[in-house]
Amino acid sequence: MDVLNSGVIQTFFLILISATFTDNILLTRFLGMCSCLGVSKKVDTSLGLGLAVIFVTACTAAINFLVYEFLLIPLGIAYLKLIVFIIIIAAFVQFVEMVIERVSIKLYFSLGIFLPLITVNCAILGTSLFMLNKPYSLLQAFAFGLGSGLGWFLAITIIGGIREKVNEASVPKGLEGPGITLIIIGIMALAFVGFSGMIKI
Repeated sequence: MDVLNSGVIQTFFLILISATFTDNILLTRFLGMCSCLGVSKKVDTSLGLGLAVIFVTACTAAINFLVYEFLLIPLGIAYLKLIVFIIIIAAFVQFVEMVIERVSIKLYFSLGIFLPLITVNCAILGTSLFMLNKPYSLLQAFAFGLGSGLGWFLAITIIGGIREKVNEASVPKGLEGPGITLIIIGIMALAFVGFSGMIKI
C-alpha cells in the first residue's frame, strides 16, 4: 500500500512539474497570450490574475474530467464537450469574480475587463482539452490543471516583473509596448522550451 501511495504521489508531482515547466501552457503552447499582454504591465495585477487562473484551471480541469468521463461519454454526447467545458469555466470565473470583488476591491478594479475575460482564456479551455488526450485519472487531471495554472502564473509574473523594469529603461520607439513585450516572451519561451524532454511520464 505504501509503495502504491508513493507511486501515486510521485506521478502527481511529475505531472505537476511537467505541466508547469516542460509543457508551460503560455510559453510552449502560447495560449492565453491576449490576457498576458493586457495584464502583465505590473507585478501586482499579474499576481492577482495568475492566482485566479490557477484556481479556475485546477478546479475546472477536475470537474470537466468528471463531466466528460461520467456524463458526456455514457450519454454519447462527447461532441458537446467544448460547449459544456465553456459553461463550467464561465460559472467558475463568475464565482472567482465575486470573491475578488469582496476580498480586494482594488485588485478587482485593477484587473478590469480581463477578469471576466478569463472565461474565454484559451489557456484554461486548452488545458481541459489537452487533458483528454492523455490517459489521466481524476487526480492526475487535477495535477495537470494545477500545473498548467501554475505555469501560466509563473510566466505572467516573471513577464510583469521584467516589463516594470523595461518601462524604466530606454527602449527604441519602434519597440515600445507590445513589441518589446513579445520579444521578452519569445526569449522566455526559448528558455522554457529548453526543459522539454527532461521529464517523461
